Amino acid sequence: MEILIQLSICLVGGLLMSRLAKKLNLPAVTAYLVAGLLLGPYLLGALDVTGIGFRSPEAVARLDIISQVALGFIAFTIGNEFRLEQLKSMGKQAITVGILQAVATTALVDAALVALHFANPALISISSAITLGAIAAATAPAATLMVVRQYKADGPMTRLLLLVVAIDDAVGLVLFSASFGVAAALESGAISLMTVLVEPVIEIVLSLGLGALAGWVLFWVEKFFHSRSKRLSISIGFVLLTVGLSMVEFELGGVHFGFSLLLVCMMTGTVFCNICDFSEELMGRVDGWTAPLFVLFFVLSGAELNLKILSNPMVLLVGAVYIVARSAGKYLGAYGSCALTGCSDSIKKHLGITLLPQAGVALGMALTAQRLSDGAMVRSVVLFSVLVYELVGPALTKRSLLAAGEIQEEGRTSARKKNPPVSPVQLDK
Repeated sequence: MEILIQLSICLVGGLLMSRLAKKLNLPAVTAYLVAGLLLGPYLLGALDVTGIGFRSPEAVARLDIISQVALGFIAFTIGNEFRLEQLKSMGKQAITVGILQAVATTALVDAALVALHFANPALISISSAITLGAIAAATAPAATLMVVRQYKADGPMTRLLLLVVAIDDAVGLVLFSASFGVAAALESGAISLMTVLVEPVIEIVLSLGLGALAGWVLFWVEKFFHSRSKRLSISIGFVLLTVGLSMVEFELGGVHFGFSLLLVCMMTGTVFCNICDFSEELMGRVDGWTAPLFVLFFVLSGAELNLKILSNPMVLLVGAVYIVARSAGKYLGAYGSCALTGCSDSIKKHLGITLLPQAGVALGMALTAQRLSDGAMVRSVVLFSVLVYELVGPALTKRSLLAAGEIQEEGRTSARKKNPPVSPVQLDK
């Protein structure tokens, strides 16, 4: 009973908050996150009233499966952007920008936090500094996709952005695995090439392989059905299947095997959309079905944000350095790599800002980093940065897309259709 009431309040509360956000010209994503923050265990949840808010972090964690499923559908949707014609036109650009901006961000955050360590060793250890540098490379695809959807953004920068965000996950995974391996070696005195190099490559290869197989099987199964509703049901079933399979972990011969949820579901969407001639129409129907799921995802993400970290001045100091260095790294890395690949001035100026949102992937990395001796600081800094980036990032993404001329002016037409051009007669009225 309590869970059903909580889910209802999350949905209705998030949507009502979005009406207020609209009046303030803020993206709906920001409204959902604020609604979650209000319903979380540090505000309304603290009143300890059954069904109103979440009374503890554990109460939010009980619904983690919803967030995992939502991330699966987000990755599946982003995979739809990797169509062959799209890759032929800007695949080289996307790969170059995706890799270089992530590496530049990691290098800049590493330099800033290592300098902070030498200035005051009590603030942060070397191992935590280089681990945070790798975590900084990760960009949250969910917030970016939701802003693009809400405002029906389209254009060269939007298409490049969605490709870069998808590539960013694979690059971030490699950077984090390598950096965390080095950090662990600094603390233990022994470096493991298996952990630093082999396991992350295995995870990426296994994830892409599983996703490709799932995409092909999905297309094969879809051919047996012609009803739109049944094809939609099959698609939903396969995304749920890939989310479940991506959680499998095992060891064999001392080697850890696992999968990346985002890479598996993204590859499923990529293969399916490239071999299925009716994928475009089907993906549109999937998008409609997932709307309430995404609202829940962001409200729950807001409820997970820990406000207690704001009372720790050390976390705030390290977090401020991390946020400034990461923001500079994303902007400068994107600007430089865009200039290198011949992107337009508009894309060079604005792409980096759209890469600032950070959430689930970074939190997952921080959870792994807790094994370090100073791991609590790593997690606290990431929690603080997520709090800032999730509340500010969507609005900055909207502003950048608007400045790049890739968001249409809003009108009073159906949200499912682009606004028609306004005639001079209508303007006079």
